[in-house]
Amino acid sequence: MNPAPDVSDTDKGNGRLVLAATPMGQVDDASSRLRHALATADIVAAEDTRRTKALAQALDVTITGNIVSYYDQVEAARTPALLDAIRAGSTVLLVTDAGMPIISDPGLSLVSAAAERDIPVTCFPGPSAVPTALALSGLGVGHFLFDAFPPRKAGPRKAWLESLRNEKRAIVFFESPHRIAETLADAAQVLGSDRPAWATGYGR
Repeated sequence: MNPAPDVSDTDKGNGRLVLAATPMGQVDDASSRLRHALATADIVAAEDTRRTKALAQALDVTITGNIVSYYDQVEAARTPALLDAIRAGSTVLLVTDAGMPIISDPGLSLVSAAAERDIPVTCFPGPSAVPTALALSGLGVGHFLFDAFPPRKAGPRKAWLESLRNEKRAIVFFESPHRIAETLADAAQVLGSDRPAWATGYGR
């Protein structure tokens, strides 16, 4: 008896939304499922179409479907058309610049709308900055809190840090490399200089 097919990789005629993680600085981290999805999806919704095309080229993959930009400022406007395409039988692949969609990246509007309408959604796992940072940190991370990006301005940032003063779990957040030194200095001031911290970047 043949095993049941993996519906996440076959049945292209049935409309569905596919979330796929993309490499964070090391193209070799791309999964075979991501390669296949880039080559076969009817529509590729990409945070930055230029980066996604460059990734496909690095992977020696030809994107045969339509590629459309899908970033924060256009999510709401482009979601309805993507849902219509899925309902019409298309496979829509959602990718961001690095890591997993939705994790402080575009995609929430589309996934939430699909769930509300009982539209099939699946995910091809892969690189994500959050567990990567936790694994490399050497800190006690059995329990952790992910708090996205801190405020950019000093006053709101210090207020945000103050809200974490009594948090016992490890705290993971993203920050621009241009602000990381300033943010860590604020953290030492608000949370205490004896509180351990660790920082990393893509591909490290």
